[in-house]
Amino acid sequence: MTQEQAGNWDKIFDVVVVGSGAGGMLAALVAAKNRADVLIVEKDKLWGGTSATSGGGIWIPGSDQAREAGFEDDLDDAFRYVRGLSADNVPDENIRAFVDNAAGMLRWVSANTLVRYQAQPYPDYHAENPGGSPTGFRTHLPLEFDGRLLGDTVRTQRFPSPAASLFGYLQWTFAETYELLYRTKGWFSHLVANMAKYWFDLPFRFTSRKDRRLTLGGALTGALRHALNDADVPLWLSSPMRELVRENGRVTGIVVEHGRRTLRIGARKGVVLAAGGFDKNQAMRDEHVPLYPEARLSGGVTSNTGDSIRAGAAVGAGTMNLQSTWAAPVFYVPGEDRGRLCTIERALPGCIMVNQKGERYLNEAASYHITGQLMARRQREHGDASPSWMIFDHRFRHQFPMGPLLPLVPDWLQSSGVRKILQKGATVEELAKRIGADPAVLGRTLADFNHHAAEGQDPAFHRGEAAYDRMYGDYRHGPNPCLRPLTDGPFYAMPIYPGDIGTNGGLRTNARAQVVDDQGAAIAGLYAVGNNAASAMGESYPGAGVTIGPAMTFGYIAARDMTGANA
Repeated sequence: MTQEQAGNWDKIFDVVVVGSGAGGMLAALVAAKNRADVLIVEKDKLWGGTSATSGGGIWIPGSDQAREAGFEDDLDDAFRYVRGLSADNVPDENIRAFVDNAAGMLRWVSANTLVRYQAQPYPDYHAENPGGSPTGFRTHLPLEFDGRLLGDTVRTQRFPSPAASLFGYLQWTFAETYELLYRTKGWFSHLVANMAKYWFDLPFRFTSRKDRRLTLGGALTGALRHALNDADVPLWLSSPMRELVRENGRVTGIVVEHGRRTLRIGARKGVVLAAGGFDKNQAMRDEHVPLYPEARLSGGVTSNTGDSIRAGAAVGAGTMNLQSTWAAPVFYVPGEDRGRLCTIERALPGCIMVNQKGERYLNEAASYHITGQLMARRQREHGDASPSWMIFDHRFRHQFPMGPLLPLVPDWLQSSGVRKILQKGATVEELAKRIGADPAVLGRTLADFNHHAAEGQDPAFHRGEAAYDRMYGDYRHGPNPCLRPLTDGPFYAMPIYPGDIGTNGGLRTNARAQVVDDQGAAIAGLYAVGNNAASAMGESYPGAGVTIGPAMTFGYIAARDMTGANA
C-alpha cells in the first residue's frame, strides 16, 4: 500500500474481524498463525458472543475424535443427510465445503489451541433420514478450560445463558447436568464442592462474579481467546462497526467507533463479518421473520442487532433466507433479557404441552428446532400456541426442573419472576381455569394421554419412539422413558413460547465464505461466517452443534482463503 493510500486510514491491518464469537475468533487466530496482522472489533463491552452463552457443541462429520471413539463416518453420508434437510436455495458446494473441511478445522484447533473436544453418542436430530447417524458421534462437546489462564481477560468474557448455568453464575458440564437432573449418588457433595470452588476463588471473588472454571461455550471461547492472547491479536471491546468501506469494487476496510473516536481501519487482505444475526432487532424481525416476531423471546445476546448484515447489504451483498431462525421453544421470565431454551424437560415422563384450548398438538420430545417450528406454525394458523403451556404433576414438580422452576425448592422460594408465571391448581379443572383453558378439553386431553402413557404409547404423536426422543427421556423409567401418566395433584403449568436461539438467514456466501451479490459474484475482500451469513443448513437443524460447527469451519476457510493458505 502506498503512503498516499495509507493516509486514508487511521490504522491498517491485514485482516479485520467484526465480532468475537467462536467463528470470528477462530478466523482471526488462523489468519494470525498464517502471519497476518489481525484486529478483532466487538461492539459489546463483553467478548465471546452467543458462542460464550451456549453449550459450545459443534457438529463435525468424520472427526478424529469420532474415529477414536470407534465411529467411522462417511462424508458422503453426512453430505446426503444435510443436503436432504437444507433449503433448495443453499448451493451444494457450500454444504460440501463444510462437510469436507469440518474435521480438518477441528484437527487444526486441537493442534494450535487448548480447545479440547470429545465426540458424543448424541443422535442426529433426524437420524432416521438417509445419511443420519442414530448412534451419534458427529456432535462434539468441549472439555473444561481453566479461566485463570486468561488473566484479567476473563473478567470481560460474556456470562453463560441462564439456561446453561446454575443460579446464573455457576458453570457446569453436561455430565453434571445429568447428575443434578437425576440426583445420582454423590450429586449433592459434588454440587457443594463446585460451589465452594466458586465462592472461595479468592481474592478474585471480591471483584468479579465470573466463574473461572469455564465449561461449555465458556470453555470454547475462553481457550480461543487464550490462543489469541498468546498470538498478540488485539480485541477492541465497545467498538461497533458503523460501515464497510468499498473502493473500486473491493472492501478495503471498516469505519468503527473506538474510545470515543470514529476511526477508519484498513484491511489489506479482507474483512470477516462474524457479528451474529439480528436476534434482538425488532424492526428487522417485523420485516423479515413473521413466524418468530418477538425479539424478547430470542435466546440470542442483546448485541445481535444485524448491524453487519445491513452493512454488507449497503455495499452490494446479497441476502438469503432472512425469514429463518434456529427455532426453539423458550420460557420467558419477566425481567430477563432473553428467552430460556427448553431442551431436556419436554422429553421427561410426567409432562405434556397443550395449546390455549388445552389440546396437545405435537410430540413434546422432538428436537427443539422442530418443536419451535411446529409451535410457530400452530400460532400462525390457529392463534392459540403463543404461549402454549407445559403441564406437569406434583411428582414431576419435585423430581425434575421445568425451565427456571427448580425441584426441591418450594414455590415461595423460587425467584419472583418464576413465581409470576407459575400456575398451580389442586385439580386439573382448577388448573385449566387458571391458564384460561376449557376444563373439559384439558380433562379429556389428560385422560386420553394417561390411558396410553400407562402402556408406554403415544399413538397421537409417537413421543419416545425416535432415538432423539429417548436420549432425553428418563433412562430409569419404562417401558417408554418419555411417557408417564399425570395423576398426582396438585397440577402445575408454565407458559412456553415459540422462539429461537438466533436468526440464521443473512448474507449470501460461496464455498470460500466470500460474500457474494445476488448474481453470485464475489465481493473481493469481504467474508461472512456464523449467523452473519445465510446458513448452509437452510431452515433445518440436522444435529446439536450445527450453529457453531459451521461458523468455526467457515471462519477457518475464510482465514485460509484470504491469507493464501488454500492456494
